[in-house]
Amino acid sequence: MSPSRPPSPPPRAAALVPGLFVLIWSTGFIAARGAVPHADPLLFTAIRFSCVALILGLIAVAARARFPAGWRGWRGPLVAGFLMQGVYLSGTFVAISLGLPAGIAALVGSLQPLLTASLAGPFLGERVSRRRAAGIAVGFVGAGLVLAPKLGATDPSGIPPTALAISFACVAALTLGTLWQKRTGGGGDLLANAVLQFLGGTACAVPLALLFGHGGFDPVAPLWLSLGWAVLVNSVTGVLLFLYLIRRGAVAGVAALFFLVPPVSAAFGYVLFGETLTWVQVAGMGVAALGVAVANRG
Repeated sequence: MSPSRPPSPPPRAAALVPGLFVLIWSTGFIAARGAVPHADPLLFTAIRFSCVALILGLIAVAARARFPAGWRGWRGPLVAGFLMQGVYLSGTFVAISLGLPAGIAALVGSLQPLLTASLAGPFLGERVSRRRAAGIAVGFVGAGLVLAPKLGATDPSGIPPTALAISFACVAALTLGTLWQKRTGGGGDLLANAVLQFLGGTACAVPLALLFGHGGFDPVAPLWLSLGWAVLVNSVTGVLLFLYLIRRGAVAGVAALFFLVPPVSAAFGYVLFGETLTWVQVAGMGVAALGVAVANRG
């Protein structure tokens, strides 16, 4: 057993891990929605990443995780974390603060595998099969069905164009980070890799907060609850569950779980904040998930 391998739960508890992972991962967008009325989104993400990097670092030291020996081993995950954590999540929090519904933010994020599959050819030399190309097309059609009915609408469930543009730019950064990670190699100790990625995210989020944030932080109970949830549950617990699922060898199954995040986030957004979707948008969310599933099959 690897020194940093987390202990395996009992079989009955293990069966609940995939569903628990989806619920926890989906709440990341809900935590952002709850925090933005009370704090500068850039400051919030800077504090979040700093806390997560510290906590995961302590866990990694206690678990005797194997960190890379030289700078070249550190560079890959640091750059990936800068893009995948820092740019993507900081920008997503800004988009949500500008009025982007949580379910829509989750949907836009779920398009990342389609962008990665589209760019795998020119960046990584991978061949894009007809099935994958068809999945990419179906996925974007589904996303169009979700976004078009509410784009520019002024009601609470509307989609502000500026916020949507920021969200797509963030997904582009997430895609570049994924391609970088694939190109530089994602091997090594998974827990150590997660720590380095959050350090990279912190290196992005802190300067962004200092240069472009307004520094607002209203220390009310909803903000502390959102911050505690984002750090301890969504990030630390979510990452540990993710590593557990990967260590079980269920890589394809883990990828499939992400297809459930947008509808679960939309359901949370409806219950907690009254965010609504039309039936056309609900159908489009299903079509988009189908496209992502087809494009990533195998």
